[in-house]
Amino acid sequence: MSTSLQSLGLAVKRLQHRHHQAMNAELKTLGVSLVQWDALRHLDRNPDASLHDLAQLTFQTDQAFGTLAGRMVDRGLIERAPGPGRAVRHRLTTRGREVREAGEALLGRVLAESFAPLSSTELDTLGGLLDRLLTNRTDGADGADGTQ
Repeated sequence: MSTSLQSLGLAVKRLQHRHHQAMNAELKTLGVSLVQWDALRHLDRNPDASLHDLAQLTFQTDQAFGTLAGRMVDRGLIERAPGPGRAVRHRLTTRGREVREAGEALLGRVLAESFAPLSSTELDTLGGLLDRLLTNRTDGADGADGTQ
């Protein structure tokens, strides 16, 4: 193998970091960060999710997501509703849905620009390789999608 595993891991991390920087810059125009937009995306895909479920989906602790959710409630992006027992469910507001949709278009452009040097065949190959790596886990970690 001509490329070391450390070099590959670092290249993946550098690309992810580049995506995060570009996405945060774009999302700033909507008044949200990538972390906030990701929460909106997961809430849209998982209506009435609990705080714990959303924390796991967004790779955060319950406490960190609780703080984030509180700020998003204050900004009118999400709302809380009582759930079964002591659970609190979260839902997108109309404004939250608008921001999520607008952010999706912005992030689509960032990713299209980033991956533009690759042909469709190369994109399919890269996608297949990443899928294979994510499904071949031995640590029990979640291979959930995530722009993070």
